[in-house]
Amino acid sequence: MAGEEVNIDAATWNQNIAALPGCHILQTWEWGQIKARYGWEIIPRLWHDEHHRLKAAAMILQRTIPIAGYSMRPRILYIPRGPLLDWNDALWRKRVLDDVELLARQQRAILVKIDPEVVIGEGVPGTTDARENETGSALVTELRQRGWQFSNDQVQFRNTVWIDLRHSEEELLARMKQKTRYNLRLAQKKGVVVRSGSTEDLPMLYRMYARTSIRDGFVIRPEEYYLSVWGSFMQRGMAKALVAEVDNTPVAGLLLFLFAGKSWYLYGMSLDEHREKMPNYLLQWEAMRQARAAGCKQYDLWGAPDIFDTSDALWGVYRFKEGLGGKTVRLLGAWDYAPQKWLYQLYTTILPHLLALMRVRGKAQTRSSLGST
Repeated sequence: MAGEEVNIDAATWNQNIAALPGCHILQTWEWGQIKARYGWEIIPRLWHDEHHRLKAAAMILQRTIPIAGYSMRPRILYIPRGPLLDWNDALWRKRVLDDVELLARQQRAILVKIDPEVVIGEGVPGTTDARENETGSALVTELRQRGWQFSNDQVQFRNTVWIDLRHSEEELLARMKQKTRYNLRLAQKKGVVVRSGSTEDLPMLYRMYARTSIRDGFVIRPEEYYLSVWGSFMQRGMAKALVAEVDNTPVAGLLLFLFAGKSWYLYGMSLDEHREKMPNYLLQWEAMRQARAAGCKQYDLWGAPDIFDTSDALWGVYRFKEGLGGKTVRLLGAWDYAPQKWLYQLYTTILPHLLALMRVRGKAQTRSSLGST
């Protein structure tokens, strides 16, 4: 049966997708509602077999792109960390991709972008620990044969580090690198304390996040966006704020997201003050403990380099995450299907320049907002 657009509530949608392979926080109803507040239309789709058993799902985001001189007002479609299905099932893989491509044509879309959590390999390429995944490799080949192309606009991180939380706390500590365990214990000895945060802490955490972005050179959105995301998920019991303090003064924090037996470290922030006390190590340990206590089997540290050497901007962060005892996972990444090739080429030519301008403006706005607080 072709994917059908559905009109259901949050609880029903989340319950449905929680049972599918690759279920992800970015495919939840709550994430779609957040995006709907910021210019996206949501198109939730479910696929059932002839026995009404759910086989696949996709929370599709759609945005209209005004282009001067082009009256059709074309759209872009994006399925963050989806579609959700068993990618080993050739029949349903074909049906879902057929329907996604058809929707893109019907909507006169410039492109539809997918980036499902399909593993193409584990470990760092070129090392003895590296392993390739047959399903991921086969999907890459199939997408190319169908006319998809690897996207120059990778919205989410392609690679990441996963920690298996099914081990005991003692085993989790033992799997960490020796230096990581040392820094974790140093934080405890130096008086770092990690507490659970509330929605009242969110403005403070945003200011810390803004300072982190300026220090580390990445662009963030306005405060309203983060307060909306963090607050909405916390109120639904799908996120926790953790705050590391020294002498009752916040010095670092993170937002831990939880859904369907998985957890994600999507946002982290820290100050320069007291960095020698290693608060981030204790923060991550507490995040692992709380995720495990909540029944999560996996902790996604959300982000590893595209290129695994010191030239990548994420290399230092990756070394920190790797020390926590997880495995490096290489994912499929984002792929684009473009019904109108010429329009896609025009869009992808202009997009890098627009993004560069937005980054400059974003950094300036962040600095300005800090100056007014």
